[in-house]
Amino acid sequence: MSALFNFNALLLVILLLICTCTYIRQVVPGMVDSRKDKNIFFGVFWKFARIGERLSPYVSLCCIAMAVITFVG
Repeated sequence: MSALFNFNALLLVILLLICTCTYIRQVVPGMVDSRKDKNIFFGVFWKFARIGERLSPYVSLCCIAMAVITFVG
């Protein structure tokens, strides 16, 4: 079953994208920042990085909750 039809898998993919984009922006800021206006595809990655930076406590709690749900379920 693909992530589009499984809600838990979709949430997991979104959380992983947020965490990955935030990490990449912290390590190599020019890689994400330089492409935020040039291409709509890479602009989405910049928005994921911004969400990870500004809402990091909530993203962390969601990651912990998804880990518990994945291990228990």
